Amino acid sequence: MIAILAVGGACAFYYANMQTVPVSGRKRFNCFSQESVEKIGEEQVKRIIYDVERQGGRFLGDWDWRVQMVKRVMKRLIPVSGMEDAQWEIRVIDDPGTANAFVLPGGKVFVHSGLIHIAKNEDGLAAVLGHEIAHNLAEHVAERMSGQIGTNILLGSVILLTGGFALIGGYWLGNSVLDLLFGRPMGRRQESEADYIGLMMMSEACYDPRQALAFWQRMERQQQVEPPEWLSTHPSNHNRIQKISEWLPQALEKMEQSDCQGTSAFADMFKRALERGIVIQ
Repeated sequence: MIAILAVGGACAFYYANMQTVPVSGRKRFNCFSQESVEKIGEEQVKRIIYDVERQGGRFLGDWDWRVQMVKRVMKRLIPVSGMEDAQWEIRVIDDPGTANAFVLPGGKVFVHSGLIHIAKNEDGLAAVLGHEIAHNLAEHVAERMSGQIGTNILLGSVILLTGGFALIGGYWLGNSVLDLLFGRPMGRRQESEADYIGLMMMSEACYDPRQALAFWQRMERQQQVEPPEWLSTHPSNHNRIQKISEWLPQALEKMEQSDCQGTSAFADMFKRALERGIVIQ
């Protein structure tokens, strides 16, 4: 009886925290507030700074042309993101061999200098930074954290209902299977959502969305060997290029319609959809 009540309570908690994601319309479990995620982001910032300095790396100064380039792009993207109230901080890591960027919750931007080389121009850089901002706008970090709790709820329920049979081995195997069946596909869906939202944001900010397509084509040529998509948390470069090609007419229309004054029309539409649980067409 106790096991059944516990499982019932876990199920009620899970369904009480279900949301509809705008853009894709998919259902998701999210039990973390944005405030709690931002606190975790603050700790991650400290850890990243510590790790970079411990390994002998450095952050480029504000006077560096690469930092100025990132700041110019962010200055145009932030207003259309609707996240003007975030405490934005921009850091560029002096790392020519790494083409990467990420935005932690709360607006903490990290760019490896190698990304600027492969981005080629500010439009290409806007494609990547728009994608990373979109992860924050769609609260993907909170969703991933919630997914871990959802996994634990499911596995705990199974253990309770089976009387703890093969506890350790079953838990490890269950985690691995659930990661392949749910965790990694969820990661790919999030990446695709961020690609779409970021593409529309960069277009709203009057960056050329065709440069997003060109960027991923360069990435595909550079990364000639990729793991099978089903083993990855990211879509393959080929599938990314295909989806962006499908979205490009809509993005070009948005760029043509934008007044290029940093309005947050798309961000406002996204937020209204998030509040009402509707899908953006």
